[in-house]
Amino acid sequence: MFTLRPYQQEAVDKTIYHFQRTKDPAIIVLPTGAGKSIVIAELARLAKGRVLVLAHVKELVEQNFHKLSRLNLNLGIYSAGLKKKDTDAKIIFGSIQSITNAEDAFFEDFSIVIIDECHRVNMTNDTQYNQVINKLKNNNPEICILGLTATPYRLDQGWIYQIHDKGEVKTQKPCFFKKCIYELDIKYLIKNKYLTPAIKINSPVSGYDFSNLKLNNGRYSLSDIEKNLMEQKNITPIIIENIIQITEQYERQGVMIFTSSVKHANQINKLLSEHSSAVVTGNTDLKERDDIIERFKAKKIRYLINVSVLTTGFDAPHVDIIAILRPTESIGLYQQIIGRGLRLSPKKEDCLILDYTGQDHDIFNPIILDKKPNDKVEPVDVECPQCGHINEFWGIKFPDGTVEEHFGRSCHGYSEDQNGQIHFCNFLFRYKLCQSCGNQNDISARMCTSCEAPLFDPETALKEARSIKNAHVLKVEEMIMQKQVDKKFNEYLEIKYYDYDGNSLEERYYFGSDTSSKVFHYNFVRLHLKKPSQEILFHTPEEVISNKVHFKSPIYIIARKPKKFWTVTDKVFDYSY
Repeated sequence: MFTLRPYQQEAVDKTIYHFQRTKDPAIIVLPTGAGKSIVIAELARLAKGRVLVLAHVKELVEQNFHKLSRLNLNLGIYSAGLKKKDTDAKIIFGSIQSITNAEDAFFEDFSIVIIDECHRVNMTNDTQYNQVINKLKNNNPEICILGLTATPYRLDQGWIYQIHDKGEVKTQKPCFFKKCIYELDIKYLIKNKYLTPAIKINSPVSGYDFSNLKLNNGRYSLSDIEKNLMEQKNITPIIIENIIQITEQYERQGVMIFTSSVKHANQINKLLSEHSSAVVTGNTDLKERDDIIERFKAKKIRYLINVSVLTTGFDAPHVDIIAILRPTESIGLYQQIIGRGLRLSPKKEDCLILDYTGQDHDIFNPIILDKKPNDKVEPVDVECPQCGHINEFWGIKFPDGTVEEHFGRSCHGYSEDQNGQIHFCNFLFRYKLCQSCGNQNDISARMCTSCEAPLFDPETALKEARSIKNAHVLKVEEMIMQKQVDKKFNEYLEIKYYDYDGNSLEERYYFGSDTSSKVFHYNFVRLHLKKPSQEILFHTPEEVISNKVHFKSPIYIIARKPKKFWTVTDKVFDYSY
């Protein structure tokens, strides 16, 4: 018998609750080292039918099998690479390549399929995962499909599921997995001593400069990486000397060195002692690779250099230094690399993360938001005025911690009815208002989603304004608000926009009635608010001026001259591009 940790029990409970209501494919997000095998074991114990646990490599199949073999369960392996094809056990651990080619009779009597490293599953119908799932569904249309991963985000797809159990929409694009039903933070595991503390050291000595690398379809080009490394080849010996010095000074047990290039890996290996290091790549003979890994686990070699093959399905708890000498495209990949060093092991107090890449990945906060507008922003919480969901957007805070400005576009909240149907909130914090029908559209839309009328496009508007005589484009350097009095002694609010040379354009707004306040709200407040969800109705120029900190300035003003005076007709803000 085995005892579940509190979070493992919660993950199991959430899984049961989900599949009692719906058979939509779901995922659980657990960091490396969280003990997913115990979650699998408990779900398998409770399952009425047979259980199939799929993985993409034989190492992961074998690792999962061995972790459950001590729990006195009816287990089997179906993997050509492991030379086993069990078919009768209640719980079958299989490699996707072998299961795809299994006979039709194999797919009978399964009630749940658990996919390890499930971020590899996509919507394409001809993949091996989809072939296997279709065969399982043909035998049992009610089969439960559960995915397990530590990295629920793909560079080529984005989020691998649509909605989160905490009430947040990650994407409205079609996904194979519909919902994340449980997610655990790596901070929790470290705080509660389920994982080893990680100590990240950025560029312990002079590191590589990968700042000129460009992503191509979400990936770095290997040729570009090798060119960079060749140009900086004199830095490698300094880095390796630093790794050796830290390893020996702090009496480290096991060091994993990650690089992208086989050539680079071999260069590193030559700089280390011949009997203390080895290289593993995708081309390493399988028998040789198994031998190298076993020697490393047995501490017969201290340094293990690898090229993109040991980021998942590898378990060596004694590793207490992770040295990163390769640029990583995503926080997900970075976390997988870090995870190799966070497992508990005797005489291991922490794991040093030596990052020589200069990349600013965060171990503990793998936040994946919209594109970062600038370096001054940070994640901020913004409540939706429509559904109450707390959104996480990029934003700027006042010194007291309150939100001054945010760059969110639409609410990520949703609601779920008793039948499990999802209803997206879609409240727009910023929008383009269709002048034809009044419909609110996303600020990137070119056509109204309701009546298909063309919408204001900043690039087109600027181009047209610069090409005609009765239009003026002013690049705004400063926006100033003042109370003024006209010839009839009526007070009004003057808003002046100045360019770098001191040229200006102005707007005037009169107050005194609810109608005039609403005109001001529609024509100015709605566009300029740094926090657009705020409902503020102003009644005097003084009220506006005292709240000027809440308003943002446009980057361009477009004015036309229908009669004697320039009239501001359009404004372009930075979020419009």
